[in-house]
Amino acid sequence: MSRLFMFEKPLGMRDTLPELFEKKHRVRSLMAETIKLWGYQFIETPTLEYYETVGAASAILDAQLFKLLDKEGHTLVLRPDMTSPIARVAASKLLEDDLPVRLAYSANVFRAQQREGGRPAEFEQIGIESLNDETVTCDGEVISLLVTSLKNAGLEEFQVSIGHISFAQELFLQILGTEERSDSLRKFLYEKNYVGYREHVNSLNLSSIDKQRLLQFLELRGGEEVIGKALDLIENGQGKLAILQLKELWDVVNDYGIQDHVKFDFTIVSHMSYYSGILFEVYAGNVGFPIGNGGRYSLIEKFGKNASATGFAVRIDMLLEALGETKTDNSTHCIFFSQERRKEAFQLAKRMHEQGVKAVLQDITGVKNIDAFTKKFANTTFYIGGRGDE
Repeated sequence: MSRLFMFEKPLGMRDTLPELFEKKHRVRSLMAETIKLWGYQFIETPTLEYYETVGAASAILDAQLFKLLDKEGHTLVLRPDMTSPIARVAASKLLEDDLPVRLAYSANVFRAQQREGGRPAEFEQIGIESLNDETVTCDGEVISLLVTSLKNAGLEEFQVSIGHISFAQELFLQILGTEERSDSLRKFLYEKNYVGYREHVNSLNLSSIDKQRLLQFLELRGGEEVIGKALDLIENGQGKLAILQLKELWDVVNDYGIQDHVKFDFTIVSHMSYYSGILFEVYAGNVGFPIGNGGRYSLIEKFGKNASATGFAVRIDMLLEALGETKTDNSTHCIFFSQERRKEAFQLAKRMHEQGVKAVLQDITGVKNIDAFTKKFANTTFYIGGRGDE
């Protein structure tokens, strides 16, 4: 092996050292317990999937997929998300009785990154999928579970911004006339480039009234009051239906009592092509990107089943960044023993483990640097030779 790569990792891959691992485990467990309480069942899918099925169905750009060949020459991909694999499983095995299904997952996903991007190519998501229930009440349940699970994980200051995929699509088509022109404008929204959006609108060959409508669209952010403003901007069509759904969702959110963590943002768009209705993003603290997102999608239809679904995914690494410095109890007692008192030390460790106390067994002859080792356990009870409670 070249010494140049001896300590290097593939682009975008990371090592998770013990302290960070413990923090991830704690946060993951707290969210998972909340999700289970709401009746969602966890599922696992293969890390490798066929490119022609899950890879092609995923909305992740083809250039971001990790591809490889199996022995038969079939193209495989490392799963780029969890929504597509779950849609595959649900369509083939879980929706035969045409009943609502609630699933959850915690898994690593893989997306190739450019060297200058500096983003991880492998990261963990925890999330849910609520399948075969088209009601707005279901959308509200997913959002409420998102809020509740984040709060139970210890996050206090965060906001869920909610929009609807159909509103911007319909408004832009009514004013601009073509999908191509609409896509050009949507690109600014996806990039959160509102200055560029305004400049582009002002450069268009439109009436002053239509330009004003497009500029006022950026102001559709806030509470229930923005519903009326949105109604004034759009003509009859799917955009009106989108507003009615959001109005109903606001009532559901209030019934759940989570309205303080929720606001509308009609400017939310997504590169995920399968979104078909209400969608949302979660922002927290000083994190520059959404720590989670979700919404209603029609992906299951690509696997031959006529069913709608909605769900959310939270990135564990982003959530940890939002949580900041959190105290974790990593205290471990050390039973430092000589070989003459080995059995006594083993018995002591057994009693401690049975009581749920962390304890390390260490033969004194196995430590080269005694000072460094004792310093490591300086803040915990330190047992020498298994001598009772010394």
